[in-house]
Amino acid sequence: MTKELETLLTELYVLIDDHVVEPRTGRGRRPLLSDAELLTLTVAQMLLGFDCERRWIRHAHHSAELRALFPYIPGQSDYNKRVRAARGLLCKTIRLLAEVSPSWFDDLWITDATPVPCGMSRETVKRSDLAGHAGYGYCASHSRFYWGLKLYLVCAGDGMPIMWCLANPKLGEREVVTALLERDHHLIRSGQILLADKGFSGAQFAATTAAMGLQLLRPDRKDETYKNGNLGGVRQWIESVNHTLKGQLGLEEHGGRTTHGVFARVAQRVLAMAAGIWHNWNIGATAKRSFIAYDH
Repeated sequence: MTKELETLLTELYVLIDDHVVEPRTGRGRRPLLSDAELLTLTVAQMLLGFDCERRWIRHAHHSAELRALFPYIPGQSDYNKRVRAARGLLCKTIRLLAEVSPSWFDDLWITDATPVPCGMSRETVKRSDLAGHAGYGYCASHSRFYWGLKLYLVCAGDGMPIMWCLANPKLGEREVVTALLERDHHLIRSGQILLADKGFSGAQFAATTAAMGLQLLRPDRKDETYKNGNLGGVRQWIESVNHTLKGQLGLEEHGGRTTHGVFARVAQRVLAMAAGIWHNWNIGATAKRSFIAYDH
């Protein structure tokens, strides 16, 4: 483990312990691994590229550097239960990291959706506990159908997550993003620009975003008069964010098989990306979404 990763984990632990985790009350013994340590450990797992929890716990138990940072590391079963139970804390930490980063005040937001496959065979689909939540969708970038969910992300220009959710791919993108914006409408500032793709065209969606105080910016369709052009260079920002989640953080290899499991494992990856961006701002790194210094 590099010194850069150790520094990131230490600073993240302090932030979570001070501002996210509340002291436990009531009866019972306190866990040997605190909630702040648990969340920090999940970030370490993602940045080091361990998609499999069993391999991660086995590695952590034999790593002198990790044992020095985390005196107690639970078994795989306990770790899995703790992470799934910490879904609320994962979301709270993501929001906190966004709020304390300079990009929180960006006037430009970017939104897009990316597939989160959850099954590769018909038998898996029939037996899965995700039935009723997941569905079949089409991935245009890979020209293939998949079964699973979609990750909707509204982020700043550097990739810092502002809002996010998981939804059935059969739901319309405009409907899901509208619901996401309405839920967190208090975060929208006057004059905020929302950059989207052609799938978010339509008078109703434009009127809805305008009523919220958002200025919608999207590429022109072929049947429209020229207004914004294709916005090709700017649209690559969100594509690179999706590539970070899939390539460096293994979004498509999450391995979740239940609603809580999928949500927690996707949240781990979103949190790891947010933590890396936040720390890169703190140290003045030029590339805010470069995690090479932390992945080994």
